Amino acid sequence: MTWDVHRPPPAEGKNYLVTGGNAGIGYFVAEQLARTGATVVLGSRDTARAGAAMASIRSRVPGAHVRHLRLDLADLSSLRASVDALELDGLDAVVHNAGVMLDRPPRRETKEGNELMFGTNHLGHFALTWWLAPLLSAVRGSRVVTTGSFVGKSVDLDLDDLQSTHDYRPKRAYARSKLAQMLFGLELDRRLRAAGGATLSVVTHPGGAIDSLTPSRPPVRVRTVGERLRGLPAGVLLQGKEAAAWPAVRAVLDPSVRGGGLWGPRVFGIRGAPRLEPVRGHLADTELAARLWAASCDLTGVDPGSAPW
Repeated sequence: MTWDVHRPPPAEGKNYLVTGGNAGIGYFVAEQLARTGATVVLGSRDTARAGAAMASIRSRVPGAHVRHLRLDLADLSSLRASVDALELDGLDAVVHNAGVMLDRPPRRETKEGNELMFGTNHLGHFALTWWLAPLLSAVRGSRVVTTGSFVGKSVDLDLDDLQSTHDYRPKRAYARSKLAQMLFGLELDRRLRAAGGATLSVVTHPGGAIDSLTPSRPPVRVRTVGERLRGLPAGVLLQGKEAAAWPAVRAVLDPSVRGGGLWGPRVFGIRGAPRLEPVRGHLADTELAARLWAASCDLTGVDPGSAPW
C-alpha cells in the first residue's frame, strides 16, 4: 500500500504506550499517533515534562486522548507497579523509545547496579515487555516497536562486558545499548513466531535527527531563529525529529508491516519517508541475539519469551 506520512489511518479505540513520549522523537511519535484518534499514553518519570507534552499535543490535536504514566526504566523494581497503573484491558502497541545518552565520563549506574545506558535503554525495555505481555496478548496483532539507532550498526557487542566496566567510552556504550535493543526486538519476534504468538515485534531507527531542523512545540521546546538558520545546510543530509518519528509511527499503524522487520528513513537510512531495510551484519546474528537474550534474563530476572503471548 502507499503510505502517506502526513495522513496515517484512523485508530479510534486503540491504546498505545510511548516510552519517553514527553520529549524528542518520542514526543512526535505520540503527537502523530494522537492524530489518529487513539489513546496515547506518555511513559515518563518526569510529571512536569509529561504535562507540558500533553498540553502541546492537545493544542495541536483538538480532542486528543493523551495521558501520562509514571515510568522509570532505570528502576526495574518499579515497572510492575507502572504497568498496573495503566488500568487497561489490552494494549495495541508499545513503542520502546525512551533512552539515555551520555557523552562524557564518569560511568553511571542504575538502582540495580547496571551501567546506566545499557540498563535503561535495553534492560528496562526488556523487562517492561514481560510485564506488558498480558495486555499485549489480549489484543490480536498487537505490536512491540523497538527504536534502535543507525549507530548501533557500527559497533560490536561485547558479551563479556555488557556493563562497560572496562575501557568505558560513553558514545560506544550508547551505541552498544542501541544494538542490544535492536537485537532484542528481532529475537523477540523469532520467539513469538516459534510460540505461535499473535503479537508482532518490529525494529525501527530514526536516521539522523537534530534539534535545529525540528519544528517548535511550546512549551516542550522552542526553536530559535538562529538555530533554524544554522540548521539549514544540514537539511541536505539530515532531518528534524518530527520526520524521525515516521518509521515508528508506520511500524505501529501500517497493516502491511510484518514482525521481524527493520524500518528506517528511505534516503541512505538517514532521512526521508520510512522504508523496510535489510537485516544485515550483527543484526542478522541469531546466535549473538540468543546469547544476549539469556544474559538479559539473568540481569533482569524476567524472560519475555515465557510470557503468555
